[in-house]
Amino acid sequence: MINIVKKKIEFDDELKKKIEFICGFCNTTPTIINGNIRKIDRTNLSYIEPHRIIIKGITFLAFNYSKTIYVDNLSNKLEINELESFIKQLT
Repeated sequence: MINIVKKKIEFDDELKKKIEFICGFCNTTPTIINGNIRKIDRTNLSYIEPHRIIIKGITFLAFNYSKTIYVDNLSNKLEINELESFIKQLT
């Protein structure tokens, strides 16, 4: 039987502060959900699930120590310094 082990990844404090700072300028509050590492026992297969950040109903995906965040899926990149202008376009 296949056994999948799930382990939580803590959100990087520096990235969290940046996102909360940007959302403070836009008068919004982000909802942050920690990512996970999913590993199949007795194999070398693992999957890193990104952190999810929900702002105004839109899900952003982020990895620790990265300056890039993703909008809805991993094909839509956005630099973290462009996040403020993206959020302001939503309103």
